[in-house]
Amino acid sequence: MTENNHLVHVDNVIKDFQGPAGVVIHVLKSIHMEVRAGEFVGVRGPSGSGKSTLINMITGIDRPTSGRVRVAGHSIEKMSENELARFRGKNIGVIFQFFQLLPTLTVIENVMLPMDFCRMWKPRERPERAMMLLEQVGLADQAHKLPNTLSGGQQQRAAIARALANDPPLLMGDEPTGNLDSKTADMVFTLFEELVAQGKTFIMVTHDVDLARRMPRLVEVYDGVLYEEGERMKDEG
Repeated sequence: MTENNHLVHVDNVIKDFQGPAGVVIHVLKSIHMEVRAGEFVGVRGPSGSGKSTLINMITGIDRPTSGRVRVAGHSIEKMSENELARFRGKNIGVIFQFFQLLPTLTVIENVMLPMDFCRMWKPRERPERAMMLLEQVGLADQAHKLPNTLSGGQQQRAAIARALANDPPLLMGDEPTGNLDSKTADMVFTLFEELVAQGKTFIMVTHDVDLARRMPRLVEVYDGVLYEEGERMKDEG
């Protein structure tokens, strides 16, 4: 269930951190953001502007100082850590810049891990589903290898398959192409576009200007404030 068809609803979110000598650092300043189901949204902004902190608010990796974050109709800032871990495992697939694959598990074992954790699918069905996802990202022939034997692009595609393991409605990417060469980044981004075309909702932080141009919607985080594309220039003008 969503709020007015918004899969993500960030309402008046403030995030403060305690800096050196007790100084309060205002990282996010009254952020309001709504993302409809099926949207592909790019998040841009200078380093240190608050982009990753915003992503962490939506995924529940961090909690707001004040304000509300609703994902798929659930207020995640009110959940306990255990509730949040379960909710995230079923509803949010997170794709990181540095893949975060467990090095001692094979690729297919990495993909099955979220299914095991959330007890999704029957145990005998999990290998078959994991292999289907690896086929979708073009990695079926690498299923039984360890991550460190794969190229960077292959590891990122394995991480995408893992993010899809429990069929979450929302995918989040924090610079997911930032560690890839331009050709591989283009291939991975095309896969993201295909997932959105299949009905997934995708929010992606990027510094890549060329990829950002391909996104249907762009927002910018600048000095802790969120703007729709072009809004900040109007305000400054």
